[in-house]
Amino acid sequence: MTRNKKLFIGMLPFLALIVLLAIFCGIVSAKGYRLDMYMKIIFNEGIVLSIVATGAIFIYTLGSFDISLGAATLFSATIGVVTYNATESIVLMIAVIMLTGIGCSLLNSVLASIFHIPVFVTTVAMMSVLSAVASQIITTKGGAVGGISIPSEVVKGLDTSGFKILVLVVWVLVCTFIFNYTKFGRCEKFVGGNPICAQLSGIKYNTYAILGFFLAGIGVGIGAFMTLVYTPSVTTTTAGDIGMNIMVAIVFGGMPISGGARSKIYAAVVGGFSYIVLNNILDLLIESTSGYGITQIISAVFFLVVVYVASVNYRSEMLPR
Repeated sequence: MTRNKKLFIGMLPFLALIVLLAIFCGIVSAKGYRLDMYMKIIFNEGIVLSIVATGAIFIYTLGSFDISLGAATLFSATIGVVTYNATESIVLMIAVIMLTGIGCSLLNSVLASIFHIPVFVTTVAMMSVLSAVASQIITTKGGAVGGISIPSEVVKGLDTSGFKILVLVVWVLVCTFIFNYTKFGRCEKFVGGNPICAQLSGIKYNTYAILGFFLAGIGVGIGAFMTLVYTPSVTTTTAGDIGMNIMVAIVFGGMPISGGARSKIYAAVVGGFSYIVLNNILDLLIESTSGYGITQIISAVFFLVVVYVASVNYRSEMLPR
């Protein structure tokens, strides 16, 4: 593959995001809706998905995945709300949210590493358990519809575009440094690209899996807190689709789902916002009772097409050096 072709392929996710944004703005304007209101929705949803997905990159780089990240985000936010309502301390609330997110993520990796259970089994089990426990807490304390909440004044000063962008940028920069300029990041790519060679080279998979899930847990904690910043309430449907959306977003961002050396941190941000914009475009075009199902079908087809195109580009290439 020539250098120019590689550069063009690398730019495709960014170009796709720009095109999707242009289409979205055109549809909103054509329907006579308020563009600023819809852009705010995309911004808030995109920030949370991008933050959680950025941490998840460390899991997907290993060739693994975690579909319980959405349930972990819901559970962390729920425990955070309960903590604040009991103590009225935002510092303690943030600390509990972060610890809960990290704990949920580490539990997956520890169960898989110690008991040699496939990661997808532990994440499916954790998704069910965390969702059930969070739903029980929410319905018991606030009802399934209304949910539970903290006073809006608590996070009112943080509900600004500047603060949200700052949190996202700092988190992405930290993850980029770890991923590209540390031994941990290089070894993760090696393990994801060829786990057998990595093992023969003395790199222990379990060690890097646990550290990868730890960083993903930090992303879950930050994402749960940012969810409360723009909507200071939690219902049983909060962050419900994040687990699967991350997988789609990472592929949209130009990263192979198999992980390895071609993994990129920016894929989480570019793909995260692209997926949110695409979903909102479909929601605007398909306004009906059965629209949700059709939207999911179209998203799934689009996902398969992107994966196929990406795989075609890599099939004939030599292994990355």
